[in-house]
Amino acid sequence: MFNATVGNINNLLWGSGQLLIYILVFAGFWFSFKLKFVQFAHFRHMFSVMKNSTKGDSAGISSFQALCTGLSARVGTGNLAGVSVAISLGGAGAVFWMWVIAFLGMATGFAESILGQLYKVKDDHKEYRGGPAYYIKMGLNKPWLAVAFAICLFLGYGFSFSAMQANTISDALNHALDIPHMYSGLAITLFAGVIVMGGFKSIARFAELVVPFMGIAYILAALTVTALNIEHIPALIGDILASAFGLQEAGAGALGAAIKNGIQRGLYSNEAGAGSVPHASASASPTPNHPVAQGYVQMLGVFVDTVVLCTCTAVIILLADLPMSGEMEGIRLTQDAMTAHIGEGGIYFVAAAITLFAFTSVVANYAYAESNLHLFKLDNKLGRGIYTSCYLAMVLWGANASLFHVWAMADMALGLMTLVNIFAIVQLTPTIKALFKDYCQQRTTQMSSPDQSKTKPEISFSAQNIDYQGKLYSGIWDKK
Repeated sequence: MFNATVGNINNLLWGSGQLLIYILVFAGFWFSFKLKFVQFAHFRHMFSVMKNSTKGDSAGISSFQALCTGLSARVGTGNLAGVSVAISLGGAGAVFWMWVIAFLGMATGFAESILGQLYKVKDDHKEYRGGPAYYIKMGLNKPWLAVAFAICLFLGYGFSFSAMQANTISDALNHALDIPHMYSGLAITLFAGVIVMGGFKSIARFAELVVPFMGIAYILAALTVTALNIEHIPALIGDILASAFGLQEAGAGALGAAIKNGIQRGLYSNEAGAGSVPHASASASPTPNHPVAQGYVQMLGVFVDTVVLCTCTAVIILLADLPMSGEMEGIRLTQDAMTAHIGEGGIYFVAAAITLFAFTSVVANYAYAESNLHLFKLDNKLGRGIYTSCYLAMVLWGANASLFHVWAMADMALGLMTLVNIFAIVQLTPTIKALFKDYCQQRTTQMSSPDQSKTKPEISFSAQNIDYQGKLYSGIWDKK
């Protein structure tokens, strides 16, 4: 009965109903239009915001740590195994649609991260907490919907997603080193438990150390593979475009599969609109001193995750020219592709990469769900203990479960979260626009100040300075 229920929900969201595909495309165009295509117009500024963003305060993490924490949840199974799934089921054209949803998703991620930074609170432990459940409760005044999102989040990030990441790690290690799934599952559970016991700041510090290292190493590996096969790149690009628009022999059927799997796996990878990354945005200290700054930080995360890292995996797989069965294939396809390029060492390199990628996601997922314990007044020893025990149990279960069942649960949880979050952020569009307008006006003033001035006017924010129907939330911003 459980499998049937999960299957029916996924069929509505991702299958014949394709409800989420339409909603995500709508949200991407909606926020791109409302925010004047910020992902293109402010592309360079997106990088400059990261300057002077390495320091947090006593209550929060730095913007760089927030970016790394967001990337640690994004960069994982979706980048290596998810791309394999998309290509195995949707062909090379799925890669193009991953790019499309990434660029549209950059605007959606920008919007939700602004709200995550605005509607934040300090908990009893003097740490910043926030996320969709908070802006739904305080911004929309819909406590029941906030609870519904929090439940979906616990189902997804608290349990299903970490189980799926553990499943991918154990499968990669089994394929490379013949390590039994149970042994690797126990090791993952043990190490995850040690890190998450240190709280959000411990997770952020871990992400800050691991994410840049693993990302750069993987990009260099993909660039090496590209350089060794440079003569095949034009044909590869042509194949991606032809497959993306159904111009090959399979026709319309291949087109539908490419769009469906590209968007589905693109969303799973970059999480734009799913409501996960606003938790990392909320945990960041308000430096630079405006909520919109975190929008740029996490918009950069979407770009790095999908346009850069997913493309690296796609290049590795497609240049290997391995036979495709048409059945779902996971991390082993990426391992086999890398082996085809660099020999036996490829299988071990991908196993090491996915272990780091997916493990950072396992611990970041814990932090996202744990942030919502505050809503239920369960952020005490008993509440945290029960949640942590269930989370670690799901990690261990996921390492030994089947690929199909783990992905099905993750797809359902992600879909339900996204439905609630997109509804909320579309409703809060006027708030997002008011904040964005205020930021742009201050930035224009800053840019027009004389060059010889040593101190340009700081971009800062106070809800009291923005007359928006009295609905803007001040929170910590007017308490600093």
